[in-house]
Amino acid sequence: MAVKIRLQRHGKKDAAFFHIVVADGRAPRDGKFIEKLGVYNPSTNPATINIDFDSALQWLLNGAQPTDTCRAILSYKGVVYKKHLLGGVKKGALTEAQAEEKFSKWLQQKDSKVSGKKDKLAAEGSKKAADKFAAEKARKEAIAAKNAAKETKVETTEAPVTEAPATDSPASEEQA
Repeated sequence: MAVKIRLQRHGKKDAAFFHIVVADGRAPRDGKFIEKLGVYNPSTNPATINIDFDSALQWLLNGAQPTDTCRAILSYKGVVYKKHLLGGVKKGALTEAQAEEKFSKWLQQKDSKVSGKKDKLAAEGSKKAADKFAAEKARKEAIAAKNAAKETKVETTEAPVTEAPATDSPASEEQA
């Protein structure tokens, strides 16, 4: 029986997310599986990957073949690198302590890279929101200035007409 680590599609039409499963190679994509290893959501930025590291590593060591996408996901999370290091320990090229040290160093670099990307995206989002707010404020001020100019123009054209004193007034006749 050929065992594969592959994705199982779930979600709506344009909002797909995937379960990472171990299944018989002959089973349909969304059909029967042996074990669920985790969840992959490509809709978020960066993509959300939750995986049972130890179980995935054990399946790889036992000979399960990941699909191309699953291999990329497992590589991103470090499962493939850990398998590589354990292969070196098995051959005698490394000791267990050296392998753990290399893996923890790699993991720290990976975490800093991911957190850097998240920080960058958050900063870009807040900058974009501030720019949008400033543009909206400028647009509202321009509209308010235009309306104020229109009101002052209307007031100057409709200035109240003052009546001139009449020369034929009764008071002027009495004085004469």
